[in-house]
Amino acid sequence: MKIKLLILSAALSCAFSNMATAMTKDEYKAQKDKVAADYKVNRGKCDSFKSNAKDICLSEVKGARKVALAEAESAYESTARNAEKVRMAKGDAAYDTAKEKCDDAAGNAKNVCRKEAKAVHVKAIEEARVVRVKADTGQINKEVRNMATKEENEANYKAEAARCDSMTGAAKDTCVSQTRMKFGMK
Repeated sequence: MKIKLLILSAALSCAFSNMATAMTKDEYKAQKDKVAADYKVNRGKCDSFKSNAKDICLSEVKGARKVALAEAESAYESTARNAEKVRMAKGDAAYDTAKEKCDDAAGNAKNVCRKEAKAVHVKAIEEARVVRVKADTGQINKEVRNMATKEENEANYKAEAARCDSMTGAAKDTCVSQTRMKFGMK
């Protein structure tokens, strides 16, 4: 599942990479109009799917629109905050789609899938914040980095601990104990 999330994140990152150059106000408006038109076309393509496949398609289309708009804004007005918005939009889009894909699973597998998706999302959001603070200050803020690491560890711990839920007895106790130790949880 993590590999799928990383692939989706990479695809979303590359999908709109041609917008890296600065643009004028008219180009920005044209880009927003193009994103809106592309969204309508791609959303219509989702109508051919049924059930959860349709939900996944819609999530991908909405995520691509969100990322494209954030990238257009960042290209128009290049700031650390807008660059953070792009990273966060990519993380949100990947997370939303991953959650939809988890709906194909059931029981503990679905729970583990959602927690893994959340862990990847938390990492993306925390990295976006660290990069923005670095861009704003010119250096990595250790407090921000430590908080990001703590948030990432907690999310990864929850995902790993969810795997233990399918076990019973001593095996579950051992799994939980090892997971706590691995992520420094008490």
